[in-house]
Amino acid sequence: MKLSVLLLIPAFLLSGCSKENEKEKFINENVAFAIAQTDKMLQTVGEPTGKNYPRTMKDDGELAVTDMYDWTPGFFPGSLWYLYELTGDAKWKSEAEKWTNSLEPLKTFTGHHDLGFMMYCSYGNAERLAAKPEYKEILIESANSLSTRFNEKTRTIKSWNGFATWDDSFKSSYPVIIDNMMNLEMLFYASKVTGDKKYYDIAIAHSDATLKNQFREDYGTYHVVSYDTITGETVNKATAQGFSDNSTWARGQAWAIYGFTMVYRETQDKKYLDAAEKAAGYFLKNLPDDLVPVWDFNVGESGYTPGARSYAVTFQEKLRDASAAAIVCSALFELGDLANNKSYTDTAIKMLHSLASPAYRAALGSNADFLLMHSVGSIPHKSEIDKPLVYADYYFLEALVRYKNLSI
Repeated sequence: MKLSVLLLIPAFLLSGCSKENEKEKFINENVAFAIAQTDKMLQTVGEPTGKNYPRTMKDDGELAVTDMYDWTPGFFPGSLWYLYELTGDAKWKSEAEKWTNSLEPLKTFTGHHDLGFMMYCSYGNAERLAAKPEYKEILIESANSLSTRFNEKTRTIKSWNGFATWDDSFKSSYPVIIDNMMNLEMLFYASKVTGDKKYYDIAIAHSDATLKNQFREDYGTYHVVSYDTITGETVNKATAQGFSDNSTWARGQAWAIYGFTMVYRETQDKKYLDAAEKAAGYFLKNLPDDLVPVWDFNVGESGYTPGARSYAVTFQEKLRDASAAAIVCSALFELGDLANNKSYTDTAIKMLHSLASPAYRAALGSNADFLLMHSVGSIPHKSEIDKPLVYADYYFLEALVRYKNLSI
């Protein structure tokens, strides 16, 4: 293009073109890396057997897998669907269908609350990107299975079948964890496609109970809230994976931000938007410069003491948790749109670039072929400490999809 022609183009348009080109280049480079890395993982893991869903990395650097009854098997199929969405390549559709279909037996599973993670991250994306009648039926049946864990007295979905605090001072048969907000999206879906309001009503009841009982005054969150099934009242507030019972576990806060953003999208009730924004405010104001949080916002601070059996008693390193950042990064793209607040979107873009930097994105062929490094599963359980996690990759890819769909 001649200089004389360039001079006729307004500077802001040239700037816009430059930003769009930078965005496209960033997305293309990260997608190319994800394709190459995931190809390697597929070679390692083989065909789906119901027992070989990628989850993390062993201490020796080898891939660690899990069976379908763990809470995480839906994330790998979901990541494959996102690769299909990002590329349009039928190869990824085929792989995604294969790994998704392997989870069908879970549609009747009622053993814990994570059916939304297990089935909506897999079949939900399948239905969205390559709909089939059987996908809808499987999701409806899965929503029915999840609904069996709802209690009319507590107005919540029971998370686990039992829980004990790390100091052994309290045991519960009805714990509800903040993560449970993420399973409600499947209920909203079921309500829309069946016209049956019961799923919607359960999702709303659980959201309202969480809003009332799981947030502190500063909009940090309790990880585990236990209920009395006779009175319906809360009887204990504690942690399972955070530093201490009164601390704010970073990934728990991430689930709250993402979960209440989603509930606002589905209901348009401003109280849920307010909760999402206040939870996001807490998270963002406590971030380091690279926007990737320490695994718990109160590690080692005065007034926060781990329970006696928790590994956090002896391990108080302020490790970063890329999984929490990836979840929030994806959520902020949606929150920015729903709240019409560009600052959330700008932060999401910066966070995505940080996660894609060499500080957090693995070198090709390393990291047991996961995309992101430096996540934390559960320090109290001495598990998955400074390791890759399959759900960190899932939300990183979801954030890339949302960034790609964003109009700059």
